[in-house]
Amino acid sequence: MKLAGFLLLLAGWAIVLTAVAILPPGSVPAAAFLLSGLSVEALGMGLVVRAHLPAPPERGSQQAERF
Repeated sequence: MKLAGFLLLLAGWAIVLTAVAILPPGSVPAAAFLLSGLSVEALGMGLVVRAHLPAPPERGSQQAERF
């Protein structure tokens, strides 16, 4: 998951930089590519954050300690 997240972050940057370099500024396709690149980056960031969260404790072990 971590690797996929980092690859999505790189892919999002590539999409954004390519759109800025190739397409004329202020055009509708440029805005669409920029939004798609930013959404790919957000998806990648979500995967990276989710992969770094600690695992929740198991519920079965908590119930066994109470009894």
